Amino acid sequence: MQIAAATVDDADAISAVLIALRVVGNRTEPGDPDFARNRYITHPDHIVCLLARDNTGRAMGFQALKRASDGNDYGVPEGCGIIGTHIAPQAFRSGVGRTLFVRTRVAAAEAGLPDIYAPSGEDNAAGLAVYDSIGFRTVRQLDGRVHKRFLLAPA
Repeated sequence: MQIAAATVDDADAISAVLIALRVVGNRTEPGDPDFARNRYITHPDHIVCLLARDNTGRAMGFQALKRASDGNDYGVPEGCGIIGTHIAPQAFRSGVGRTLFVRTRVAAAEAGLPDIYAPSGEDNAAGLAVYDSIGFRTVRQLDGRVHKRFLLAPA
């Protein structure tokens, strides 16, 4: 597995992951390359977006980390991290999310984040299980979303 910080040239690869997730019913939001670029790579609150590829160069998944701004859509406290993990269906249960998080966690610490929140759909059992397995804990459930938190700094 190859992992690298995504650039604008990776928008098509990220889009392919998002579209594949939509096809299998794990996603409802858009997935076109412009959305991928604007939401995950060039977003003003962007810290890092890591893209995992297999040995043939095919995208296996990505993990995006942003700093929560005031009034963000997820209700995450300002200055904390917001993570999104998206794994291509062909790479489910292959350790991609865990592997990406090793690097994302370093980026979060370097950015001075106190913690990282992972808002996820309550019906995303696989995603919630991955977050649990890497140390996230549920802090609230609201409007069909489960909000998990990973503490980086002591309280």
